[in-house]
Amino acid sequence: MSPEIDEEIERIEEEIRNTPYNKATQHHIGKLKAKLSKLKEKRMKKGEGTSSGGGYAVKKQGDATIGLIGYPSVGKSTLLNKLTNAKSEVAPYHFTTLKVIPGVMEYNDAELQILDLPGLVQGAAAGKGRGKEVLSVARSVDLAILIGDVNRPDINIIASELEQIGIRLNEQPPTIVINRKERGGIEVASTVELTKVEDETIKAIMREYGYINATIVIRDNITAEQLIDHLSGNRIYIPALSVINKSDLVDEKRLKEISSEAKPWTPLFISATEGKGLEELKSKIFEKLDFIRVYLKPQGETGDDEPMIIKRGATVEDVCRKLHSDFVKRFRYARIWGPTAKFPKQRVGLDHLLEEGDTVRIIVG
Repeated sequence: MSPEIDEEIERIEEEIRNTPYNKATQHHIGKLKAKLSKLKEKRMKKGEGTSSGGGYAVKKQGDATIGLIGYPSVGKSTLLNKLTNAKSEVAPYHFTTLKVIPGVMEYNDAELQILDLPGLVQGAAAGKGRGKEVLSVARSVDLAILIGDVNRPDINIIASELEQIGIRLNEQPPTIVINRKERGGIEVASTVELTKVEDETIKAIMREYGYINATIVIRDNITAEQLIDHLSGNRIYIPALSVINKSDLVDEKRLKEISSEAKPWTPLFISATEGKGLEELKSKIFEKLDFIRVYLKPQGETGDDEPMIIKRGATVEDVCRKLHSDFVKRFRYARIWGPTAKFPKQRVGLDHLLEEGDTVRIIVG
């Protein structure tokens, strides 16, 4: 850790807190937020590789990887064991799981890898309790499940830890295009009305990131923070669910209080030990991953009974890549039956967009 960087971060955070936000100060606050973001990234890089315990390496498998993220003793290991074939050690004391434990859950024809991550401590993003190594695994998952329990329903604190290392939960990256030019300063163009950040603030933030002459085209009504995220270039956008475990230990009144405290999250209440809410959780996981099922029909055969699981918005090219790394290069055309076919056996190319229930035959040379 660098005391100088920590002190500068604290100083800027205090200045932002103490500066009233209005039209006159927006420009200055935008510059401060950009400086703050760069300092936090610098602190994170300085902290990398300083742990003597090594990192966590997990080989991804299946159709998607899901991370169980929460503080110690909220029941992550019990939940993993109930959902999958894993045998994660369970005990009524903190820090039982000292490494990443993987398991596999099969649901709706999908094979889902679930990772039980070591428990976080508050301040994990700053490196406490090997937090950076745990959170680095979180950056690689396809879905994050934030877990608290009725005694410590800290969903918003967990989300904040993830936010601080550049993970954006349930967000989509804004559409921004930046082109450098030789002269003329910074020009701001937008296809929507910008109501959350002014042009001068956009230019000030861009200068903090080294842009002197450039054109920026913005296609969403962005905030200053979203622009900083784009300029940083290292943000990860991950879908997420929130879960409160041990719901069998409190009454309905307390559950409503917890639900209110967790806003803007809407947690699913479960009891891993009792099995309560687990089927609903499985359904929500599948829904959040936004999967569709397509069927393969090899030449001369009627078709596969087992569907291929792909993300909504996938194309024939995505199917080829999942089948074999060489299929895109050898691709000639595909035949399609089902919802997206204008007629049975329609001939299509790599860019054909697929939907749930389509059947695909890939022809390669």
